[in-house]
Amino acid sequence: MTYFLGFDIGGSKSHALIADESGAVLGCGEGGSGNHEGVGMDGLRAVLQSVVNQALGAAGVAREQITGMGLGIAGYDWPSDYEPHRAVIESLGIHAPYQFVNDAVIGLIAGARDGWGVSVVAGTGNNCRGRDALGREGRVAGVSWWTAEYGGGGDLTRKAVEAVWLAWTKRGPDTDLTPKFLAHVGVDDALELIEGLSRGRFYLGAPEAPLVFEVARAGDRVALECIRWVGRELGSLAVGVIRQLEFESLDFEVVLTGSLYKGSPLIVEAMQAVIHAVAPGARLVYLNAPPVVGGVLLGMEQAGIDFRPVRHRVIEGAKRELHWTEAGS
Repeated sequence: MTYFLGFDIGGSKSHALIADESGAVLGCGEGGSGNHEGVGMDGLRAVLQSVVNQALGAAGVAREQITGMGLGIAGYDWPSDYEPHRAVIESLGIHAPYQFVNDAVIGLIAGARDGWGVSVVAGTGNNCRGRDALGREGRVAGVSWWTAEYGGGGDLTRKAVEAVWLAWTKRGPDTDLTPKFLAHVGVDDALELIEGLSRGRFYLGAPEAPLVFEVARAGDRVALECIRWVGRELGSLAVGVIRQLEFESLDFEVVLTGSLYKGSPLIVEAMQAVIHAVAPGARLVYLNAPPVVGGVLLGMEQAGIDFRPVRHRVIEGAKRELHWTEAGS
């Protein structure tokens, strides 16, 4: 029997999962943040050791029985990150072929039927990665306004605050976003709102995105346009990756991951229009598997195993093991 180990190392929580060659899930481990940008490389090492020890213990599998390993790691963003991450992974003492990727890639592998396509993440922030059938990757930077890559909850909130200010200065239409945000921070007019933001007396970001969805559901045209804007920006990220990987004429999946999509169907409608203008064969699908599944499948790939026949079994087992119920859980 051969065994495969997958990791999903996130900014808030981390998982390890072990499955065998038949796709049966045997054990898992769970821990906190492993993003080196927050916890350092020693923190990443500690999280990896903790979750792998839990998973091996639950599965009754020894380190030397692992045949392939795949890791999705939040914060693994740049070529300069490769060597320090490799050193930490080697310290696990698991002598099996492995590959580590940005955590957005394992969401793609878990969510796309054949393990390739494009992944668009929209939560507090946003990211977009792609992978072709040969494993070649396309990407954006994932650093928001520095690189004109918008589409997270914080970007939606900032766009709404921008609309409030445009209304106050008579550069844009009136909007019910104004009283909503003024009441939220406890000021009387937009001038006080912008002063307070500029002086750091209060902060508005991703946690306030639900306010925009609330105003939009009441029919406010400005709020609705803010949501469509987010969708178009996310679609633009996907288009960039599609062009990098030359997917324009292909049939493939765009996997949607993250809590922001739950806010309004308008996001996906706007995304689809932008993407289909370039790649009409793209199918937008919600991630319906724990991302750590992608790590297991990537581990199988490193051992030369075609994971497609057992993919569904790994997904169903992981859902039970992790008590995972829906996309974005």
